[in-house]
Amino acid sequence: MVHPPSSHFHAGILLLAGLSLCNQAAHANDETLIQQRANAVVSLMSFTVVPDITASNLDIGSGTNEQSALTITQLGGGATMSEGFPIYLEGTLGYSRYDPQFVFTDGNETRTIPVKWNSLSATGGIGWDFSLHRDRFGGNLVLRPIANFTLGTVASDLRIGAALIENRTGKNLDFLDGGTLNVYGLGGSLMLDYELFSKSQDIDAELRYSYQQLQSFSGTADSVTGKANAENLGLYLRRRAPLFTWTLLDRPLRYVLEGARTEYLGEQRGLIGFNSLNSLGLGIELDSSKYKVFVTRTRLVARYMFSHNTSGYSLGLAMSF
Repeated sequence: MVHPPSSHFHAGILLLAGLSLCNQAAHANDETLIQQRANAVVSLMSFTVVPDITASNLDIGSGTNEQSALTITQLGGGATMSEGFPIYLEGTLGYSRYDPQFVFTDGNETRTIPVKWNSLSATGGIGWDFSLHRDRFGGNLVLRPIANFTLGTVASDLRIGAALIENRTGKNLDFLDGGTLNVYGLGGSLMLDYELFSKSQDIDAELRYSYQQLQSFSGTADSVTGKANAENLGLYLRRRAPLFTWTLLDRPLRYVLEGARTEYLGEQRGLIGFNSLNSLGLGIELDSSKYKVFVTRTRLVARYMFSHNTSGYSLGLAMSF
């Protein structure tokens, strides 16, 4: 994300989203499937460790009217502290919930059990702005390398009754029955960022490549470990300009136009049914900088997301401080 000159932090929150995909059932009689699903859950965490407006809130159904099979939510922001000392700081909190269906059978009776794995992650980043060019309009193009680090946890909230697991106490069940995976991640990003702030309009453009390697560490369930890589290329564009001559709070009321595209690479490619995700947004911005309040600007943006065989919508709220 980018920020106006007067801000020290920019946060973006997507409040509502809906997408429709299909989820496949898994058969737990194969010992490798629990391990595969553990890797899958860590892989889903990879969608929450990189700031990504297109995937900040996904709600993916299982193809029925039941509870969603996959939910991904992200809250984050970043800012350059000052032009004189252009250190860049960013932070992201992410949550995902994955509900694969495991089918247990003894040859006579078959039971389908929702496992409900939850992941929570916190990602930080520290970078530095290297100014490449300042144009005649006042716009500034910078190259921004960023070092990123993540801490997270994955937990199963399933409680399997003793009668069900009496004859199934193999090592692959301990993670299912309330197990956890603690995860760390290390990686980095490289961003080209163009910013133009003027009385007539503000233009933000970002091109960002991000990579992180996620790996479970001590404290996990004995039977499984998890690992995954987060890798994508993102493009973000935004224009803000006064809406006619309208004013509110003694400042021009602005409209917001934005577009974004994320191309997923490596292990993330096709993981949840598509290789890329696009977003188009339209909204308004309220400027409260004239008054001595903590929030200087507030934006409300409606977004339409789409990709191959996938479409959805969201309502986003963002604030500058």
